[in-house]
Amino acid sequence: MSRARRIVVTVCPREAGAVRVPVEDGERACRLDARGLLRRLRQAVERRGVADRVQLSEACAGGCRTAGPNVGVTIYPLAVAGERGDHVAIGWRTYVHSLPTLDCLARIIDENLDEPSAPASKPPAPSARRSHRPAC
Repeated sequence: MSRARRIVVTVCPREAGAVRVPVEDGERACRLDARGLLRRLRQAVERRGVADRVQLSEACAGGCRTAGPNVGVTIYPLAVAGERGDHVAIGWRTYVHSLPTLDCLARIIDENLDEPSAPASKPPAPSARRSHRPAC
């Protein structure tokens, strides 16, 4: 049995460049720079109701001097109720130059929490989805 985790997702707002990736599974890809990534990750955290376990940070995420955006994830154990959490990482992952390979941006949250939370509302089925491009 794995222990519950909390994660810190770091995005460097100074990195130039953009990536085309869907935000949620089943959505169309949209073009996002570092600030857009942070904004859309915040929305994904809220939709999933995991704000108590996911912290977003603006700082260096590695991959400097190359086209970004790049994302780093640091994984910590979730503190046991009544105890103070520590800051000793139990794992980490980087998404330097690999964001375009993700099926969706929200995968960063889902694959790094041990018990992924389902989105509050699932995107409509492809047949019911409007044909216009979602606002990014």
